[in-house]
Amino acid sequence: MAAYRLITKILHAKFSKEDAHGSLHMPVYDNVTFEFKSAEDLELAFQGKKPAHMYSRISNPTVEHFEQRVQAITDAQGVMALASGMAAISNTILAICRTGDNIITSKHLFGNTYSLFEQTLKDWGLQTRYADLTQPQEVARLIDEKTRAIFFETITNPQLEVVDLKALSAVAKPRNVLLIADTTMTPPYLFSAKEFGVDLEVISSTKWISGGATSVGGLIIDYGTYDWKRNDKLQKDAVKYGPFALLNRLRREVYRNIGACMSPYNAYLQSLGLETLPLRLDAACANTLKIAEFLQKAPQVKSVNYPGLKNSAFYQIARKQFGDKPGGVLTFDLASKEQCFAFLNKVKLLRRATNLQDNRTLILHPASTIFCEYDAKLKQEMGVRETLIRLAVGIEDYRDLIADIEQGLEGLR
Repeated sequence: MAAYRLITKILHAKFSKEDAHGSLHMPVYDNVTFEFKSAEDLELAFQGKKPAHMYSRISNPTVEHFEQRVQAITDAQGVMALASGMAAISNTILAICRTGDNIITSKHLFGNTYSLFEQTLKDWGLQTRYADLTQPQEVARLIDEKTRAIFFETITNPQLEVVDLKALSAVAKPRNVLLIADTTMTPPYLFSAKEFGVDLEVISSTKWISGGATSVGGLIIDYGTYDWKRNDKLQKDAVKYGPFALLNRLRREVYRNIGACMSPYNAYLQSLGLETLPLRLDAACANTLKIAEFLQKAPQVKSVNYPGLKNSAFYQIARKQFGDKPGGVLTFDLASKEQCFAFLNKVKLLRRATNLQDNRTLILHPASTIFCEYDAKLKQEMGVRETLIRLAVGIEDYRDLIADIEQGLEGLR
């Protein structure tokens, strides 16, 4: 399907097997197990010598079709769908790392991702090294023979920092270090990960891809650009399976044993969500820029942060990497936490809720919610201020959103 453009690829990704009734949508195979014609066929399937669905915790036709649709639009070597974005990250790290290994990342991370690295996986012997990823040489100094990956968010949440990916790739590639991007804020259509040197992409498909917060899910996208013989844990797999070493290890061990599978019904919903992805992305990104420009002129607002604004420190690199659509999230600061709460309590159309890229616009005070478990010093290191508000912009009419923001700001001093 290489000759087709993105939306055409999504709509016309073929089923792996012809549907008995000629359905245009992959049916929901909401079942657990699958029957085989013979004991011999069952043995070959379990040995991995004959492609077949055996048990929905391992693979399922509806989930497989969703994976194939994502693969079609990314030109990836392989895709795995999981129960959530956090499952995508944790399965990846567990597949590539052993006790005593390290990864390099930034403290400018989503709160739960930081918790996974610093609390959950630290107890299992993973060392996380923190750097300013906008300074490639600082990253280079932290790399040693036990470094398995550099992990980053393409647009950090909620700091909205954008790393120069070609510069980061120039550090990683000569040192044989895997480059993993969390592209939740910039999914396919906004961003071509492979073009910028990313080896593995992890996404919370709960966000943009699900079609408006219809379901929870995650994706691991392997571009086949990393030589798995360079990874101590996957060397033997690489000899046998070549560029499919990671996907094989996930499917036949880590993903299978942990049980972080996506449900067939969620795969169906997210496959439908893909069909309208460009339309929703266009609308939300356009809305975000208009709202950011309005907030810049509001006297109650102390600062506005959005990579699409020309005064953003990340404007040029964001345009280079994401074109004219640098995501659908902006942040702004008011004078105090008390003003933030007063504003949140006044808005009527904006929804006070966590999550990103619902079709509705969601508003949140990050310091008191998704970062509430961290002390003041760590919040400062993470760039999460008590005065910060995060706005995940939806697809409503931007004039209605601005009117609600305007009335929410009235009376704040």
